[in-house]
Amino acid sequence: MGKTLKRGAVFAAIAAGLLLSACGGVKVPFTGGPKPAKANPQTGIGVNAYLWRATLDTLSFMPLLTADPWGGVVNYDWYINPQTPNERFKATVFILDTRLRADALNVTVTKEVKDASGGWTAAPVAAQTETDLENAILTKARQLNLANAN
Repeated sequence: MGKTLKRGAVFAAIAAGLLLSACGGVKVPFTGGPKPAKANPQTGIGVNAYLWRATLDTLSFMPLLTADPWGGVVNYDWYINPQTPNERFKATVFILDTRLRADALNVTVTKEVKDASGGWTAAPVAAQTETDLENAILTKARQLNLANAN
């Protein structure tokens, strides 16, 4: 079901983008003054494609909640590792640039632990967790980039 959900979310994002790109714009007659600059329509996704693909690949073990390839935001739903059933994590990845750069990526992780009553309570995330995820995504993106160059 996870792969079907991912494919559905990606398909929905692509379909929405195609619909929006087909809308064009309303042309308003312009009289006098300098001519407005022509818009440079962007094709494809709005972020670095290698970082995008690497994000989806690296965090594929987590349930995908939403993915916005034009805004560069990928939200993952709660994930419970079967080996630690009293902890759960969710993540959000922000891809901030069209270039493959370390500062073009930001990962935030939220953690909750099960309390004595069975409810979930916010807990601190290990400081290195977000950095480790960023590094894993960047490594995968570099591998994808090198594989594409050959």
